Amino acid sequence: MNLRSLVILLTILCFSNISQSQDKRSLTIKRTSDAPKIDGVLDDKVWGNAEIATDFISFRPEIGETVQPKERTEVKMTYDDEAIYVAAYLYDDPSKIMKQLTSRDNFGQNDFFAVILNPNNDAQNDTQFFVFSSGQQADAIANPSIGEDFGWNAVWQSAVTIVDDGWIVEIKIPYRTLRFADQEEPTWGLQFHRHYRRDRSQFTWNTIDPTKGNIGLYHGELVGLKDIKPPVRLNLYPFATGIANSFDGDTETDLTFGMDVKYGLTDNFTLDATLVPDFSQAGFDNVTLNLGPFEQTFSEQRQFFTEGVDLFSKGDLFFSRRIGNRPSGILSLDDDEEADVPNEVKVLNAIKVSGRTKNGLGIGIFNAITEKTFATIIKSEEIFDENNVVTDTIITKRKAVVEPFTNYNILVVDQQFNGNSSVSLINTNVLREGEFRDANATALVANLQNKRNTYRINAQAKMSNVNYQLDDNQTGFSSRVFVGKTHGNWRYSADHSYADTKFNINDLGLNRRNNFNNFGADVSYRTFEPKGNLNNYRIGAYINYRNLANPGTFTGTNFGANYNAQTKKLNHYGFRLNIEPGKQYDYFESRDGRSFIYKNVVSFGGRYSSNYNKTFAFDIRLDPFFLVEDGRDLAGYNFNFRPRVRPNDKLLLIYSFDFRMANGQRGYAAYVDDQPIFGERNRQTLTNSISANYTFNPFNTLSLSFRHNWDTVDYDYDLFTLLDNGRLTTDSGYTIDNIENSPNINFSIWNVDLSYSWQFAPGSFLTALYRNQLRNRDTMSQDNYSDSINTLFDQPMRHTFSVRMQYFIDFNGIKSVFKGNKSTS
Repeated sequence: MNLRSLVILLTILCFSNISQSQDKRSLTIKRTSDAPKIDGVLDDKVWGNAEIATDFISFRPEIGETVQPKERTEVKMTYDDEAIYVAAYLYDDPSKIMKQLTSRDNFGQNDFFAVILNPNNDAQNDTQFFVFSSGQQADAIANPSIGEDFGWNAVWQSAVTIVDDGWIVEIKIPYRTLRFADQEEPTWGLQFHRHYRRDRSQFTWNTIDPTKGNIGLYHGELVGLKDIKPPVRLNLYPFATGIANSFDGDTETDLTFGMDVKYGLTDNFTLDATLVPDFSQAGFDNVTLNLGPFEQTFSEQRQFFTEGVDLFSKGDLFFSRRIGNRPSGILSLDDDEEADVPNEVKVLNAIKVSGRTKNGLGIGIFNAITEKTFATIIKSEEIFDENNVVTDTIITKRKAVVEPFTNYNILVVDQQFNGNSSVSLINTNVLREGEFRDANATALVANLQNKRNTYRINAQAKMSNVNYQLDDNQTGFSSRVFVGKTHGNWRYSADHSYADTKFNINDLGLNRRNNFNNFGADVSYRTFEPKGNLNNYRIGAYINYRNLANPGTFTGTNFGANYNAQTKKLNHYGFRLNIEPGKQYDYFESRDGRSFIYKNVVSFGGRYSSNYNKTFAFDIRLDPFFLVEDGRDLAGYNFNFRPRVRPNDKLLLIYSFDFRMANGQRGYAAYVDDQPIFGERNRQTLTNSISANYTFNPFNTLSLSFRHNWDTVDYDYDLFTLLDNGRLTTDSGYTIDNIENSPNINFSIWNVDLSYSWQFAPGSFLTALYRNQLRNRDTMSQDNYSDSINTLFDQPMRHTFSVRMQYFIDFNGIKSVFKGNKSTS
């Protein structure tokens, strides 16, 4: 597609005057002077006169169906100066209602009722409140760019009662959980959802067409609100954590205090801050053995960095694990020195300001600072006598800075329009004290959808700059364009992605590699309603063509197909095929920029997932792969089996068995004599994990997480060097015995987390955690599983016990107490 054609298409998409017509339902809400009691009993006077929202329509699995009167839904709303109140009567046979007790935001096997509010009525910025039939809550913010973000958590009230003809929900949504402007008579976007878990059917109050457009376009409207004032949004979360760590005979204890703050700067903008943060109870990472040329990364588990970060995720410039990660400095050590480097850098504090105006302008500001971090360098100097015999060893220690005081910053400006499109400008900046490197990255992002919601263009242009101070200053560029049809059964798209050799956002973002110029296309057919034995299915095909950006050489291609379906019995299954035909050129495995050639890789597989509604269910997956190349015999497979047992609504047990085998694999083994050494290896990876949750009630949960990962890599005796033509040779004579360090690996890691969480007041938690960890890596690649376990348990075990208490304080609640005291004095 040439530039002229792209401009014409963008113009058509952005300025098309054809819009879809849809009748929106409206619900009139009335003010009350006597707020209902949130107890799940609809005996409050206000509910007797409230307008009823009913006649829900399905959009999954059938479209446009209604329910029998005995399964109908009736919703009422009211409001006062403090909150929005919702009452829902969900008629049903109580014996059919599924109500598994789970932790917050975990839907499990539950029926649910949801209230979706959009105070800007812009079809793009929703606040979602879910109540499960078990009494548990979930909440999220949602927009077309990120989908649903359940990392966002608010404090609100709900109550559920199971009755003879269904279940009842009452909800109180305080205004402090919402962002809205001060208007005399606003009209809000409104939607209700009801989910029947037994057949996974879902109904809404205002009709949804799932074949096109984002779900926010199909909201109804809430009218009748008058003179509601945005409150002072000041929430405090003071916390205290006591920690005891024991490792190899040494025990350390610590007691920390800190506070998280949420403050509404204006009606629509909020300041979030974590002061003296504590992340000691974040979950453990699923560490594996990494043999590849790219870094191993893990998902974010620290709540501050997962909550309300939708604006900051624009342009993919922000990877929050960079903050507080391992130090960035590189030490230069003498032969008789070794270094003790901390695994992480302490975060001193972090703040984020974000919000969106009534006109759709979103602004986000993020800042975090980390402390100066030192490594301890230990030098051993041996003292010899006149006979050259060691008589003494002198140990000296010194400190070296491996991460200076560092400031991380993000600025985002995002303009939404047309109810489905946005344009964003994002800048990230990392400033390090002293002579350590600084970094800056900027992205311009456009997500454009035509008004009929039938076609979409996503475009990104990014620039990075890394200032290495005395060494160099490098500026890089990257771009991506996606064009696709987004409605109907048949869908197709094409994309192009590019990054030059100097593009680097890894100081605050994540790009695993640069130097690419890739093209891709795909086509798919999907169904939206049941047919035959299936609720739905999707079949797709794709092709990718890959090149280096500099030099502009071909690196490989692949094509494939996939099929996924859900049966009417709520079982899922799927198949996949991927082929890399001909020569593939890997320019990264060697670590020195030369290509490594392999040919004709075929992988395929299938998966099956049974109905989770049953007491026993399971997931199973098998993915074989092989290579067709003269002189090579590469073959292997990945196998996963995951049974789950739910003996009652309180207990859920999940076991996961993962096994990967790859024989005849070739790859980088070592760096010897200033050149990469390759080897042919057999690799086996076995991971066992167990997850157990016992939920006493929506406020008390006991959880166990266990994981053991064991990985062996056994190299053939003869090793290879890489020729300039991309092929390998053994003529150089390298073997396992004549290189300094054996590349064989036996890696094992063990993690156990046992935690108890008690929500003793709204937004207030007491959490106790016990954790232990073992790790071992050696060269005993031929040891069996039993011997490897014995060796692992010969290592010192790290034990951690911590107790954390967090208390929620609402400024408006304090203010009302003082007002009450004043009125009685």
